[in-house]
Amino acid sequence: MLILTRRPGDAIVIDGGIRIVVLEADARGVRIGIEAPPNVGIVREELLTEIAAENQRAAAVRSPVIPVRSSPAGAPEQP
Repeated sequence: MLILTRRPGDAIVIDGGIRIVVLEADARGVRIGIEAPPNVGIVREELLTEIAAENQRAAAVRSPVIPVRSSPAGAPEQP
């Protein structure tokens, strides 16, 4: 992990395309701005954790998938 000291207005650049700017810093915390190319997703870590947990819950209660046989023409066969 790289640890830096930055002041409001200072920035760091990651991999030439992601720019992180310190907007404000006070006793309550730090506000940052992130500039990135459109193809780079930016998500707060706590949201990723919540999404992963919800996906695990959904997978645990999901009913088993019953395969449907199809005829050579692609239409479903009647059992």
